[in-house]
Amino acid sequence: MVAGRPFRHYLAAMAKNPHRTSAGPSQRQLRLGELIRRTLSEALSRGDVHDPDLGRMSITVGEVRVSPDLRIATAYVLPLGGKGQDEALAALRENRHELRRIVAKALTIKHAPEIRYEIDDTFDRMDATRRLFADENVRRDLDRPATDQPEDE
Repeated sequence: MVAGRPFRHYLAAMAKNPHRTSAGPSQRQLRLGELIRRTLSEALSRGDVHDPDLGRMSITVGEVRVSPDLRIATAYVLPLGGKGQDEALAALRENRHELRRIVAKALTIKHAPEIRYEIDDTFDRMDATRRLFADENVRRDLDRPATDQPEDE
């Protein structure tokens, strides 16, 4: 007991970070994700994985998102030109143990996260957004002057 309060109250207060909100990933998650992304990109470009199928592909690692407990990392990848996505995912998933070993060797953390692979659809979403803004009805709405704003007096 500390100053009339049980010790567990102090532990509970210490466990909560008053500066941290659940709005997005922590700095640690972002930093680890970027280190994993860079390490995977370098390993795939140098051909460090001993798989001829994976060696023939040029794969871009766009982003790596790490879970809050740092146990799972999801790598968003895209083969060059966007062709052969299923083959690229199959090759990466088949060689996941070797890729995890390469990442673990490069990082200085106690446990290397499990790496999962997904196709990066960022470019598809950007194209859909461009098509939406190019639509005639949307252009008309965007180009129309705002009438409900007060005028300067």
